[in-house]
Amino acid sequence: MHYIIDRFEETLAICETEDRDTITVPRTDLPASTKEGDVLVLQDGIWELDTEATDERRRKIRKKMMDLFE
Repeated sequence: MHYIIDRFEETLAICETEDRDTITVPRTDLPASTKEGDVLVLQDGIWELDTEATDERRRKIRKKMMDLFE
């Protein structure tokens, strides 16, 4: 399952699941380079960035924005 970081609140990351539910994850459990909008996966109890899914998500969002302004 993929999780998208919606925002950070102090020591927690608020993540949205594929089902549009939200979960909170301690920021210390995430990779140090994690940013809002990044896509994460939980592998064997370890949070990892899915850079390919993050890049694809950002491309889709950018395209939608460009389509709006054309």
